[in-house]
Amino acid sequence: EDLFIQKGLQLIADGSEPEIVREVLETDLDLQEGHDIEASKVYEALGGYSPTIGIIGAVMGLIHVMGNLADPSSLGSGIAVAFVATIYGVALANLLFLPVAGKLKTLVLRRSRLQMMITEGLISVAAGDNPRNIESRLQAYLN
Repeated sequence: EDLFIQKGLQLIADGSEPEIVREVLETDLDLQEGHDIEASKVYEALGGYSPTIGIIGAVMGLIHVMGNLADPSSLGSGIAVAFVATIYGVALANLLFLPVAGKLKTLVLRRSRLQMMITEGLISVAAGDNPRNIESRLQAYLN
């Protein structure tokens, strides 16, 4: 079901040299990792811009409050509403966008490590390496 493993096994079954298999799989890995990291960068950017947008909302709210200085009874609630935008911006950044970006990066790195291990195992099998040596080499990825 894993297309990465299927591709590697197909290359080996087709009689490709181990170095060719390595190049093809590493190219696929690099391209996929780069694509997936881009998704985490979008969330990082959202996490960076969120507080700024919240501050802009607060400033706009305060400008509105300043326009209504003639009514002192509405100043407190107007200022409170203005700062709600800041709270939303900071909360979205720190409770949603930045954690999602971190989680995506972690998942991408885990999958990349797994695919590097798979690549190493497939290459070793294709090269006819000793099973104990293959096990030792792959064990390093798990530690």
